This record gives sequence, structure tokens and C-alpha cells, in this order.
Amino acid sequence: MSEIILYAVLALGILAIVAAVILYFVAQKFKVYEDPRIDDVEESLPSANCGGCGYAGCRAFAEAIVKSGTLEGFNCPVGGSDVMAAVGKVMGLEAAQSEPQIAVVRCNGTPTNSPSKIKYEGISSCSFAHGMFGGEGGCSFSCLGLGDCVASCEFDAIHMNPETHLPEVNNNCVACNACVTACPRDIIELRNVGKKERRIFISCVNEDKGGAAKKNCAVACIGCSKCFKECPFDAIEMKNNRAYIDYEKCKICRKCVAVCPTGAIHEINFPLKKLKPAADKKPKVKKEVVQEGVAVVAVAEAKANKAEAKTAKAASTAVAADAKATKAEAKPTPKQVENSAKATPATDKAAPKPETSASKQDLDTKAKQNESKSDKEN
Repeated sequence: MSEIILYAVLALGILAIVAAVILYFVAQKFKVYEDPRIDDVEESLPSANCGGCGYAGCRAFAEAIVKSGTLEGFNCPVGGSDVMAAVGKVMGLEAAQSEPQIAVVRCNGTPTNSPSKIKYEGISSCSFAHGMFGGEGGCSFSCLGLGDCVASCEFDAIHMNPETHLPEVNNNCVACNACVTACPRDIIELRNVGKKERRIFISCVNEDKGGAAKKNCAVACIGCSKCFKECPFDAIEMKNNRAYIDYEKCKICRKCVAVCPTGAIHEINFPLKKLKPAADKKPKVKKEVVQEGVAVVAVAEAKANKAEAKTAKAASTAVAADAKATKAEAKPTPKQVENSAKATPATDKAAPKPETSASKQDLDTKAKQNESKSDKEN
């Protein structure tokens, strides 16, 4: 009995040794080498596994960095420049400084700006509603307000405003790009945070022509190109009936904001512009010119001369009118001329005959008749 047990133990032991040797050689044959730096890089990352870097998680991001051997084109939006600097130390590389970014909602179709024309009742999902209808306000490019972006955010950085029905981004945003991917209408965009967190962007993605866009939303971009012409830095481009501001070229001069006729351009975290008070029209100050101790009031003298010229002109007009009236009263009519010629024929010979409206031939005939009558009487 003891011999049987001994043989069994020896057989199992030999079998185990043979299996171990086989497994060892197989493991050596198919061994996969993994760079130990991958673990070090992964430890330097924030372990958010958000996918904002473009990879499935922090482990995949670390593997990609180690395999490429460079940091160009890699960026952890959650950790920012500090995390990338730590990764650079592990890799023995220098990480380039990158501008921090934040999500921006490019739609201002509030119930006030874009009143509802229809009421949506269905599955509360933007991706589903996007394929069903254009939008409650009529704009097929507007935010649907059903919160897919909110559900996708793991950092509690975006919420729906119950009054505007639009998503709002707070400072918890790490630019993970999750909300950008979740939005079916590409309304959300990552942009540089900017100096002092000041940003300028066009809060509209409508591609309709001006009339149709304005009909559905009062603050829509109508593609008028006024901002494009005003920008001195070529930071604005026109495409598909709308304007777009390149945040890398924009110098936040704010000139485009002033010329936008619909108010589609938004400026964030800027101080309010001080309105210049209306300039009151002040009376002209009299300039006193001192010449040889005599004060000459130039403005007053000019005004006095102008007033005298007006008075003289009015007086001359009145005199001309009186002379015209007197002349009209003194001018005799043709009947008066005929009667005077009958009453005083002698005087008519000596005195020159006044010109009347009758023809000269008629007057000569009448004069001869009067002379003949006077000769007969004599």
C-alpha cells in the first residue's frame, strides 16, 4: 500500500516537473516585452480615463507615448501642462506648453430669441430628436436642450439652464471633449481659455441664409460679412453663410462685436464698456484779440456785421417793393390817355404821349382826328 502511494507521488511529481519545463519554454518563446516606463507614465496621469486625449484610457495613452518616443501631438486635457511636464521627466523629454481649453456652447436660441413653434414630446435624447425634427424654434441647427452633453460629462462641468434651455459650462471643465462628441449638432466646441479667461466667439452655427436664419432666431448670424471686413487680424472667415472666429488669430480687440447687427458675437468675462456721455453743444467762446491795448471781440463783431447785412438787405427789399407799387399806381390806363387827349388837345401836342398797351398805329389815328376837329372849330 505504501509503495503504491509512493509511486503515485513520484509520478505526479515527475509530471509536474515536465509540465513546468514545457510551460517555461513556451512562455519564453511567446513572451511579450512591456516597457516599464509605461507603468511610470500611467502613474503620472490623473487616471480620469475620460478619453479626452483621444485614447481609450490613461493606460492606452501611456502606451502610445512610450511607443512613439515623443510628446508631439500628445496632450492630457485634464492634467494640462503640469501633467505633461511630469510625463516628460519620465520619458526624458521636454513637454511643450499648451494653452488650457474649455468647452463653449455656440448657440443662443433661448425661448426669447427663438420662440417655440412646436412642442417636442418624445424620448429625451438629443441624438434621437436630431433625426426626428429641426427644433422647437424652427432652426435645424439649434440646441435641442435634452441634455446629452450633461449626461456625458464626468466632471460636473456642464448643466442645463432651466430658463434659457441651453447648456452652461462652468470652471470644472477639463476639456475632455466628451460633450463635444455627444452633441449631434456640433454646437459645443473646445476653445482656448484665453488671457484672464476672456473669449470672443460667434454663438451661432446656423448655415441658412440671412432671411431664413433671422426668421427663426433674432440673434442668428445672417452672414452679412461686417465682422469679416472689420477684423484687422484676419481672424474671421466666412463659410456656409456664417462667420467663424479663429481663436488662435483673434487678438480680442472687440471691433467685430460693435459692428454685428444681430448681436451674434459673444464676449465672455470682459468688463462693461464705459458709455461716453453725450457731448453738449457749447456756445462759441469769444476770442478777444488785444491790439495796441484795444480789446477786439472777433466773434461778436462778425455776428454784428452779419446782422447789419441782413437788416440792410431787408430794407432794400422793402424800398424796391414800395417803388414798384408807386410805379404801378402812376401808370395811366389807355382810357385815361384818350380822355385827357380830348380835354386838352394843345397840351397833347407839346407833351409826349405816354405809352399804353394799345398799338402805336391806333394812337396816331386818334391824334389826327383830334387835330382835324380842332381846326374845324377854329
